[in-house]
Amino acid sequence: MPTIALVDDDRNILTSVSIALEAEGYRIMTYTDGASALDGFKTSPPDLAILDIKMPRIDGMETLRRLRQKSDMPVIFLTSKDEEIDELFGLKMGADDFIRKPFSQRLLVERVKAILRRAAPKDGSAPKDGSAPKESDSTKVLERGLLRMDPERHTCTWKNEPVTLTVTEFLILQALASRPGVVKSRNALMDAAYDDQVYVDDRTIDSHIKRLRKKFKGSDDDFDMIETLYGVGYRFKEM
Repeated sequence: MPTIALVDDDRNILTSVSIALEAEGYRIMTYTDGASALDGFKTSPPDLAILDIKMPRIDGMETLRRLRQKSDMPVIFLTSKDEEIDELFGLKMGADDFIRKPFSQRLLVERVKAILRRAAPKDGSAPKDGSAPKESDSTKVLERGLLRMDPERHTCTWKNEPVTLTVTEFLILQALASRPGVVKSRNALMDAAYDDQVYVDDRTIDSHIKRLRKKFKGSDDDFDMIETLYGVGYRFKEM
């Protein structure tokens, strides 16, 4: 079973969330601040991290910033109701999801399951009915001009240079690039990137798009393949 890291200075949350997740069979590692978590991740990287925003030494935002320099590990933030600005900033930095305190243990468990399902590598095996995989299967390597995406390996390159994407960013870009020239509404991109049990709003998709553009421009200043159609959605430019 996957390993999940809980990083929170509230020991009551560490205890209660650990119990809930362990009951589902997950292996849990706990940390009380970002500094100890980052140290622990070096030797024992988890499959998913749940970070509180406000912590001593190194807070959740700085922990995520440092983590994203080296890893695309899925991250869920725990936030308070008055931390909306932090949520938007966190999305721009590459957070995958947010859960506001106080929260239901069942809700957290379902969010964890949803993100891990999205992050799980596909095996590329044939359907159980014996038919051959279809061209649209999510395991098929996608090549669009200078873009190459391999869902099975969760790798993405532009001009043969690697571009590190989070699970959510990868799924959004895959949905756009799979049909160049076709406009995808924000709702369509939400459906492609998020589980049905996860609610997100328009700003979430916009933040992921901004981060995608920033990452590609980091390797190519001329990157302009993701187009915005205001009031409609986004599309991947036809080559």
